[in-house]
Amino acid sequence: MDIIKDILAALSVVLNGLPQGLLAMTFGFASIPTALAFVVGAGGNAIMGSVPVISYQAETITLAGTMGKNMRERLSMVFFGALIMVPIGLFGLLEKIIDWIGPVITSGMMAGVGIMLSKVAWDMAKNDKMVGITSFASALIVYMATKDLVYTITISVILSSIVYNFLTKNGDEGIQTVSEEKITRRKLVINPMVIRGALAMVCLNIGANIAFGKINGDIAKTDVNVDVLTVISSLADMVSSFFGGAPVEVVISATASAPHPVWSGVLMMSLMAIILFAGLLPKIGKYVPSSSIAGFLFVLGAIVTFPGNAASAFSTGEPASGLIGGITMVVTAITDPFLGMLAGLIIQFLIGLFGF
Repeated sequence: MDIIKDILAALSVVLNGLPQGLLAMTFGFASIPTALAFVVGAGGNAIMGSVPVISYQAETITLAGTMGKNMRERLSMVFFGALIMVPIGLFGLLEKIIDWIGPVITSGMMAGVGIMLSKVAWDMAKNDKMVGITSFASALIVYMATKDLVYTITISVILSSIVYNFLTKNGDEGIQTVSEEKITRRKLVINPMVIRGALAMVCLNIGANIAFGKINGDIAKTDVNVDVLTVISSLADMVSSFFGGAPVEVVISATASAPHPVWSGVLMMSLMAIILFAGLLPKIGKYVPSSSIAGFLFVLGAIVTFPGNAASAFSTGEPASGLIGGITMVVTAITDPFLGMLAGLIIQFLIGLFGF
């Protein structure tokens, strides 16, 4: 029975990752090279006995996809952001960085990302109103009824895809990839936007690795080494982006609740690698419109990510902290997490200098 539970948990997380893999395809990330990232993740977790799994993560996909003007910039942001994160994990600096930034700025950045996700969802829904309405309505209803993101993703994507395929004569207009679906070395570039994007990815992943890593640890009732997690996910990102694949980061995973959480997670990442190597994701994408993911993105941004982090940013009750959290949140939402963090640190410094 324990083995069955391990398998069911792994399958549920695969189901969770597929729609977000389709989201990555809408930004031009190739699916087959991303399989290499899951191989790195499965191997790393098996060797290190790490519980948290890596998978497609809507926040980082959206950030890289919207900040990069073209695929070369997007892949470069992911690669160099991961390159910065590797020594941070190797030298055990993650907890120290979070302590230096402070919980107010960290929460403000995550809340701002929630607003970013919500805006992307709204824009996607506007491009295909009937599918978007179906996705939004079903996602909101399912999440409010179940509080389960797996059910939310599954039902909203299936229902909105049924509507899409009913309204169109064939499935040829679904999610289209603009990247070559083969493992080919991609040329990277360094420019001011790439540097800014890489730093934004670092800021986002620092917060996500600690928050999501510890949540998985709590579910599995075990200690999680976030620095080990950081090294594994960063190496996976570097391999994936170097060949044209999408970013993969830590996610809150049902495998953490499995009887054998480490091996359930390894199974999940192995299954995802097989699906991607087989080239099945683009085939699924022909029958699934990009706007089918809009409802899930909105729930993830507006309900799951924003409220809790916004509350944390303002929870101290001090006007100065509220100002720092608010500025971080707003600047992150209209630009990116790096500039949001920078704005928060500047306001924090000015308040310390002049008072408030």
